[in-house]
Amino acid sequence: MHPALKPSLYEQLEALPGGLTGEILNGQLHSQPRPAWRHLRVESTLGSKIHRRYDEGDGGPGGWWIVVEPEVHFVRDLEVTVPDLGGWRRARMPIPPEDHRIEVVPDWICEVLSPSTASKDREIKMPIYAKYGVAHIWLVDPARRTLEAYALDDDSWRQTAAAEGDQMVVLAPFEDLHLELASLWS
Repeated sequence: MHPALKPSLYEQLEALPGGLTGEILNGQLHSQPRPAWRHLRVESTLGSKIHRRYDEGDGGPGGWWIVVEPEVHFVRDLEVTVPDLGGWRRARMPIPPEDHRIEVVPDWICEVLSPSTASKDREIKMPIYAKYGVAHIWLVDPARRTLEAYALDDDSWRQTAAAEGDQMVVLAPFEDLHLELASLWS
């Protein structure tokens, strides 16, 4: 009789129940429940504002793919993240992938922080994003009503902006977007 084969981490990720999101970070499977309303609302509102101008080119420059909760494979089936929002310049990824695995490093990522994910986003995922060369990351905290922007400087993050409350911000890499933070918290 042959011993039962243990499923790979990616097979375990795919087998997670429908109410969970899974990621493989530094060789470990992480799962969390689907986000709460406030988190989803910020993700949707911010995503739609950026998508309209940068993906569709409606009133903006276009030239991007903007995706909600993409499955990014930095190493196929071995280093897998699901950021809240991801963006790719079409010049770098002219044709999107046919399946759910995106193997091109994003140019921009946004993580919406929640009490259960904030430390993972900051302490585990940000170093992974730096390691693989994501150029920009935004961290949005709905509870604190803050947005932090970072740019990759060599192999480490440099904070380029910190905004809060109802401020109006213009942030790289979306310099044509004047973002009213108040719209994210409503």
